[in-house]
Amino acid sequence: MGRAPTAPASPPAPGPVSEPDPQPGTEPVPLLEPREGIPPVVADADALAQVIETFAEGTGPVAVDAERASGYRYGQRAYLVQLRREGAGTALIDPVGCPDLSALGSALDGTEWILHAATQDLPCLREIGMVPSELFDTELAGRLAGFPRVGLGAMVESVLGFVLEKGHSAVDWSTRPLPEPWLRYAALDVELLVDLRDALEKELDRQGKLEWARQEFAAIAAAPPPPPRKDPWRRTSGMHKVRRRRQMAVVRELWTTRDRIAQRRDVSPGKVLSDAAIVEAALALPSNVAALTALPGFGARMGRRQLEQWQAAVDRAKALPDSGLPQPGQPVAGPPPPRSWADKDPAAAARLSAARAAVSALAEELNLPQENLITPDTVRRVCWEPPEDPAAESVAGALAGYGARPWQIEQVTPELVKALRSRKA
Repeated sequence: MGRAPTAPASPPAPGPVSEPDPQPGTEPVPLLEPREGIPPVVADADALAQVIETFAEGTGPVAVDAERASGYRYGQRAYLVQLRREGAGTALIDPVGCPDLSALGSALDGTEWILHAATQDLPCLREIGMVPSELFDTELAGRLAGFPRVGLGAMVESVLGFVLEKGHSAVDWSTRPLPEPWLRYAALDVELLVDLRDALEKELDRQGKLEWARQEFAAIAAAPPPPPRKDPWRRTSGMHKVRRRRQMAVVRELWTTRDRIAQRRDVSPGKVLSDAAIVEAALALPSNVAALTALPGFGARMGRRQLEQWQAAVDRAKALPDSGLPQPGQPVAGPPPPRSWADKDPAAAARLSAARAAVSALAEELNLPQENLITPDTVRRVCWEPPEDPAAESVAGALAGYGARPWQIEQVTPELVKALRSRKA
């Protein structure tokens, strides 16, 4: 099996990474206050210009975080941006008062950005003009290093020996003014990111995985924004209960109406109408407002005007000709669901079973999550349509075509070649 290359300084650690207290025999230390206190919130052009100048003159990487108002507001925009850099301290920026941070992004161009779970924050940062050219993702670093818990609080505690308060992670960050305890929490989220990054870099280097991490970080930084999701209404929770096309049309019409209202009011769609209520209406196909009102989610608290708009959406779906009804499933790009492989192509099912077992064993040997070693979708695609000659070169080429990084190709190719050859139809 492929193995992690040995780092020059010391060999990779055997077995899984443990989470020892950095100072054995002592309790983790609660982190209660930022080193320089809570900085003032930057909410105007003059204050932002000063932050840009200060951070441009700072040294080393910059820790970056963003707070959203998920579950409260429409979309995933940022309502607070936190930064910390050596020589610049910590800054808290209000993107409502300063909606264009492209000048700050330009000032930090060429600087490594440190984020925790970068793919969660990058979309909202991109919206306000902040796009890193180089990054270090502390959550992903923890995964590659084999840490069993990779949340920010768990990582800071296990690696650095400090306890972060996480009580304000799900609050409504669109609130103005932001309460002081929330600002303290936000500042502390970037307080130790640089220290965490440095410790994780050493651990990855010790395990011989630092180059793997660099390739992963580069791929995240270079990735374009994802395309808009096709038929997002199909992701309505409870959609699996909806079988008939007419009922699916009701889901689509109610979802679209709800989304339009939520966007206009700038509130989370779930606060306008729940997914459960949408599904109930689709299953019942109510004939009038009275029938709609009797359904869960459409109670007496909902005004007559609201009920009428939801019934109008149901009526529009019921009036559609058959040709206008949605199809039961979305067109699938790529292989069919694996559960159907045994019937559709038994040889492919056998290849997939062998490949999954090999990848799982290799991931365990390398002490990292299987999905970080290679995505399950990539394995499925290679097994469904394998190269005619499953040699190392052709398998590696197929993996590269599906976006696998060089380190993944190096590790996984030998195992997939064995699996494909052993099950070749």
